[in-house]
Amino acid sequence: MPDARRLRDLLIGRILATGPLTIADYMADCLLHPSLGYYSTRDPFGTGGDFITAPEISQMFGEMLGLCLAQVWIDQGRPKLFSLVELGPGRGTLMADVLRATRAVPGFVTAARVHLVEASETLRQIQADTLFGHDVTWHGTVNDLPDLPTFLLANEFLDALPVRQHVRDGNTWRERLVTETEGALSFALGPAMPMPELNYHNVPAPLPDGTLVERCPALPGIVGTVASRVARGGTAIFVDYGHWRSRGDTLQALRNHTPEDPLAHPGQADLTAHVDFEAIARATPASLCSVSAMISQGVILERLGITARAQALAQSMGGARLNAHVAAHRRLTHPSDMGDLFKAMALVPVGAALPPGFDQ
Repeated sequence: MPDARRLRDLLIGRILATGPLTIADYMADCLLHPSLGYYSTRDPFGTGGDFITAPEISQMFGEMLGLCLAQVWIDQGRPKLFSLVELGPGRGTLMADVLRATRAVPGFVTAARVHLVEASETLRQIQADTLFGHDVTWHGTVNDLPDLPTFLLANEFLDALPVRQHVRDGNTWRERLVTETEGALSFALGPAMPMPELNYHNVPAPLPDGTLVERCPALPGIVGTVASRVARGGTAIFVDYGHWRSRGDTLQALRNHTPEDPLAHPGQADLTAHVDFEAIARATPASLCSVSAMISQGVILERLGITARAQALAQSMGGARLNAHVAAHRRLTHPSDMGDLFKAMALVPVGAALPPGFDQ
């Protein structure tokens, strides 16, 4: 596994040559550098990795979302050919659960063409193993997705997109940057400058000086492209941790399941930031798609029937297996676990009904 010092030295050399990096540029190199990036060099998921996502916690997560997509497919007249898409599919566990659960819906899997948007070749190989027996097409970006009705899931995808951070300073903003201090990476503030694109943060009242806000430069383009596909039919469901118009420094690093300084081990830790769900709504063209309200993960899973499914599965369990199953249900849904921290939002074509659970 690459030594963190190699990427750190490369970054410091770049800073000394061309100046401080935006946090977005720093995140991009740490996560996706071809030979030293976090996602390029490892499987980060599960107990042997650095974090565990909802699909790895329980099959019920994928089952609920898969059947939700299938109901939308039925409600929209059962399109005979559509793209079944996942953005950032990890090990492929979520898609495998979706495909297994929806076999019970006549015609759904037959009409589906599976498309995965994944930048990491390492993870593509793992996904191919997980989805062995299924015909899968991989893409590097959402721009490559076919122009078909699209039924899309993005679980913990947007949080890994690089963000830029800006600090309010009077009527201007100063960008938070990554620089070099005495041979180490450090944070600094850039010069003050106007940023009209951030003015909506001052409604209904101006932000106090020193307030930090984050913006994700890639998010509007990705959401807009997804909306252009969904407008042909289907739905997109985003699930991630975050808030509506989130503020403050949410950049975080996770290594060996433990939080650490984001500058400590570049390329060796997962870097993420909370998702601003208002930004998803703002990036969705109103002429193409309708947007649901933001809903907590626990609420949407309960509305989709996860407790009934958990009870049905529990009938054949006992002992440690049953205890783990009960703990998994709680972890996904309880407000003190993932239930409130994670949120969900859905897009549908203008005039179409919202997916089950999002329509209440």
